[in-house]
Amino acid sequence: MAGLLGGGGGLRGHGELPLNADINVTSLVDVAFVLLIIFMITAPIMQGGVDVRLPRAEARPLEPKQGLVITLDRDGKIYLDQSPLSYEDFRATFPAFVRTKHPTGVYLRADGRVPYVDVVQVLAVIRTAGVADVGLVAEPETIER
Repeated sequence: MAGLLGGGGGLRGHGELPLNADINVTSLVDVAFVLLIIFMITAPIMQGGVDVRLPRAEARPLEPKQGLVITLDRDGKIYLDQSPLSYEDFRATFPAFVRTKHPTGVYLRADGRVPYVDVVQVLAVIRTAGVADVGLVAEPETIER
């Protein structure tokens, strides 16, 4: 009777296994992998972009490959890559940004409905910061015959 009711000792009763106090890591790893897969699927979707209607050009269009993309939307908001800035903030911070980052190329995407004076002002800030080559991004013109 002493063996059934109490007693200390490793094995309890006849043929029972001892208690296991280890953490089961398998389910934790499964959850981590599921979260990783969800993150990998949703990350490209979340990298939207700035909605601009680029002007059409007959020349071969320039596609921004590597470098810094500056976007000017129709509301006059300036985007440094994906970060929105006002014109005053852009004018104040862009020269320091160029000095620290040394971008390999600068591409200007401006909505076709933006007044020309706004595009020239942004272009002047870019040139004043010491960037010699600025690519103007346009959509290819479709020729209908």
